[in-house]
Amino acid sequence: MNGITFWLTRAMISPLGAIDILQILQNALNVAGYPAVAVGVMIESSGIPFPGETMLLLAAFYAATNHQLSIPIVIACAALGAIIGDNIGYYVGLTGGKALVNRYGRYIFLKPEHLVRAETFFARHGDKTVFLGRFVAVLRAWAAFLAGVNKMHWRTFLIYNAAGGILWATIFGLLGYYAGKVFHDNFAQVERLARNVTWISGTVIVIGVIIAVIWYQLRKKKLSPK
Repeated sequence: MNGITFWLTRAMISPLGAIDILQILQNALNVAGYPAVAVGVMIESSGIPFPGETMLLLAAFYAATNHQLSIPIVIACAALGAIIGDNIGYYVGLTGGKALVNRYGRYIFLKPEHLVRAETFFARHGDKTVFLGRFVAVLRAWAAFLAGVNKMHWRTFLIYNAAGGILWATIFGLLGYYAGKVFHDNFAQVERLARNVTWISGTVIVIGVIIAVIWYQLRKKKLSPK
């Protein structure tokens, strides 16, 4: 693990919290290897705040710099963790999501009436939300929970969830791997690149949704009887 050790040594000037997080992820990979990738991604996907994407990038970086991990297996473990974690989040949302929102939603400015709107939205666009949500930082942790709360059909959820998880793991796994080949000891640069990709993809998705909503409203107005 010479590459990441060198980077962590240079990172001593960084904020303490960032060092601790990366050290925890590094230790997990050193001890558990591939299972650490699956579990890390699974935790984030289930709705618990955890740097699952960073775990994937770090494992891919390891695969590129010291060859102790295999990138195809890293990607497979990340995809598996994403699918399992999302299904956990879905189940929690399905069985107790509304009760949680009704009791604690006010603390995150989420009201019961918001669920009514979300239910209508998921009835029309739930499949796209589950698939594209994997590429948006906030939705990555909450899309599965919201799908469960709004009682999205499980088989439909599983298909789009699996497709999104596999594609996300492949894109970011390969990004971390090939960026590691280019930047070598500079994992911070790899993270920065991945962050930019996430923001760009998220922005494109949001703009696409806005355009689709505007187009839908204009079409609905045009077709409505005068």
